[in-house]
Amino acid sequence: MEVYDLILKNIAKHISLNEAEKNYFCSLLESKILLSKQFLLKENQACHYFCFVNSGTLRAYFLNKDGKESTIMFAMPDWWVTDMHAFEKAKPAMLNIVALEQSKILQLSKSNFELLVKEIPKFERFFRIIFQNAYIREQLRTIQNLSLTAAERYEKFVLKYPAVIQQVPQKQIASYIGVTPEFLSTIRSKRKA
Repeated sequence: MEVYDLILKNIAKHISLNEAEKNYFCSLLESKILLSKQFLLKENQACHYFCFVNSGTLRAYFLNKDGKESTIMFAMPDWWVTDMHAFEKAKPAMLNIVALEQSKILQLSKSNFELLVKEIPKFERFFRIIFQNAYIREQLRTIQNLSLTAAERYEKFVLKYPAVIQQVPQKQIASYIGVTPEFLSTIRSKRKA
């Protein structure tokens, strides 16, 4: 059960489960190991899973028609990740989700997700909270992208993802905050001075 410790702690932040409910929930999960640079999901694929990061780091990004990457999020241990639009609406994925290092994830399939909320209704509350928090995070990020300078967005990034700064290439951080890698280099140089 050690593989489920982190996800059960994540759930316990919002709802209480008895042992039978914990066991049932864990029985619905599929464990997966991703190697560095291995894709969890590619654009235009069907998205069948809502995933929990047990260890490692993943990056979700969008590729525009010119091939330019825009990083949507980094998912670290204790985070949930998916292409929500594709997962919920059974549409082709818009996002690519790739492991930045060897990562262990737990996957909840769409069919098991539906079964879970039917069999244990309190999971409706749990996922409502998760989805609300994700919506709030994205709304704040949109407002920050519209109202903050690039340097201020970088500072917010450093506070939100301190471990990622050393882990990922500068171009991925730049794509997250919406600047070129060269401009980010200038921001970082001024920050150190």
